[in-house]
Amino acid sequence: MEINIGKMLFNRAYLSPGLEAFSGIDYRFNFREANERANRFGAYLKQNGLPSGERIAVLCKNNEHATTALFGAAKIGVITLMLNWRLQVPELAYILQDSGAALLLYDAEFAPVAEALKGQTAVKTFLCVEPGNKGNDFEKALAGGSPAEPAYAGFGPDPAVLMYTSGTTGRPKGVMLTHDNLFWASVGLAHTIDWSCKYRFLSVAPLFHIGGLAPIFGNIHSGCTTFFLPAFDPIRIWDVIAEEKINFMMSVPAMLQFMLFAPDIAKKDLSALRHVVCGGSAVPRSLIETYDKMGIKVEQVYGITEYSGAVTFWIPDMGVDKSNSAGKTVFHGQVKILRPDSDEELPAGEVGEICCFGPQVFKGYWNNPEATTAVVGKGYYRSGDMGKIDADGFLYVVDRLKDMIISGSENIYPAELEQVLIQYPGIADVAVVGKPDAKWGEIPVAFVVKKPDAALTAEEIIAHCKKNLASYKCIKEVKFIEAIPKNSLGKVLKKELRLQFT
Repeated sequence: MEINIGKMLFNRAYLSPGLEAFSGIDYRFNFREANERANRFGAYLKQNGLPSGERIAVLCKNNEHATTALFGAAKIGVITLMLNWRLQVPELAYILQDSGAALLLYDAEFAPVAEALKGQTAVKTFLCVEPGNKGNDFEKALAGGSPAEPAYAGFGPDPAVLMYTSGTTGRPKGVMLTHDNLFWASVGLAHTIDWSCKYRFLSVAPLFHIGGLAPIFGNIHSGCTTFFLPAFDPIRIWDVIAEEKINFMMSVPAMLQFMLFAPDIAKKDLSALRHVVCGGSAVPRSLIETYDKMGIKVEQVYGITEYSGAVTFWIPDMGVDKSNSAGKTVFHGQVKILRPDSDEELPAGEVGEICCFGPQVFKGYWNNPEATTAVVGKGYYRSGDMGKIDADGFLYVVDRLKDMIISGSENIYPAELEQVLIQYPGIADVAVVGKPDAKWGEIPVAFVVKKPDAALTAEEIIAHCKKNLASYKCIKEVKFIEAIPKNSLGKVLKKELRLQFT
């Protein structure tokens, strides 16, 4: 059977037409309605001449229209690019140009961004969505399309979703996730942790992250309701959980920390909440134990975009003594620890590179065969993360081969920041490293070498960074030094820079 993830929505609508599918603050659609809306959007794309293999981009917060567009596009073989709405215009313009997206669907709050992007990319059609306004561009597009099932196109190994992730070269790379990838990722979710039919899922982790997007496919596969929350509010979220009888959700450690500051949590009816999945970075045992005392089970997930989402899960049933691990591999997945730059598998307990096998391994990077070959040239994915597997099969992520900084569960790549900073007048050399931080885990710090006679201040360098990069990526501190430490080959010795923080 050839897999099309858009057809998954049809299959669920056939089996459970009246079951609530996509809901939000001011709307509710059952699976029959959700499927018809997806069909209408697919028909709109075809009417506007978008062929199979074309790309559309979505610049939207968590909402039904984002997933409706994705599934409608998938049915006719059109690839959906999920854009990070936290990025600045120059970053978005590069991604849109690189992907060649022909259409941009955007929320009304991003209208200034969309306007700034016009003329900078190949995008020909701009569709605005204004919540609560049935006359917005998106609803008009749906009204003109047929609700009937389309002639399907795009199957199995064909790309269905593009998600851009920054790499060590400093330029974002488009991760191509296929229909097969997303299907098997959803199977892995449903058969590894509690993901039962008619459960109610709270979608608050951003859809532009694989941790936010992958559960949508799992929900459709299993027959779960998705309740969309466009913005994370650590106080309001408890009311939503109680009012909507939420059974489970995806989060990151920083979210769970902030949620603890909400007043009167114990007074709310949280009896429906079965578990909270948490990922993006390691979940402290103290946080797991704090929520356990509240009667809420926290489960850890180790996920990778290039693996279509979850790689491993730790759940409380595996034992709290293993909570410092990343858990065990998802159903139908496999992880091996290989010696870096080699295919040699290492024995239990020995640290090496975490390599992922199975149908979840992505197709490759968009228009970047060289980068693709570097990580999947031998049929599996080399993650760049260092880890070990113990005698019981539990994975431990112990270090990173890459210099990636994880701040508030967001991935920040120093090379991307360095590329922006080196362009600033007066900077002769620069290196960015992560500094330990009690609140965010790590924060990016720039070590800057001034050009002779340059009168630079930390404030203007940070301001330059903020103009060109999303705020979460921007450097938080600047340290002026005489020279960047490098080895004989000219490689920056970032370990020496990090020693200044100890």
